[in-house]
Amino acid sequence: MKFLTEYLWFNTEKHREYINITDEIEDIVRKSGIKEGMVLICAMHITAGIYINDAESGLISDIDKWLEELAPFNINYNHHRTGETNGDSHLKSLLIGHEVTVPVTDGKLDFGPWQQIYYAEFDGQRRKRVVVKVMGE
Repeated sequence: MKFLTEYLWFNTEKHREYINITDEIEDIVRKSGIKEGMVLICAMHITAGIYINDAESGLISDIDKWLEELAPFNINYNHHRTGETNGDSHLKSLLIGHEVTVPVTDGKLDFGPWQQIYYAEFDGQRRKRVVVKVMGE
């Protein structure tokens, strides 16, 4: 079995941002040389997430609105008593999730026709990373 670990780095311009990373993941899978296996994509920060969905701008806007409704910015979060002001970012990350696993078949990502992989940043404007681990034969 072959393994390859790579890191993607982000430093977003906005506090919240959704970045399509599908092309970068495809490049890493290709570099690994595996034909059959899987790739794990994992945000290494507790205020960011990884998800799979459609790359349609209206949907991305809907996702952002939905997350803000479920976990709005609120200065009264208990977390803010520690001196932080990003309690909502932690909650948004929990809603989206911090990792996805995608099957690799015949050397390519094997997912549905509209599926794309996204990095979701909820407390941006600072350097963060994502680990990408490819495993297979």
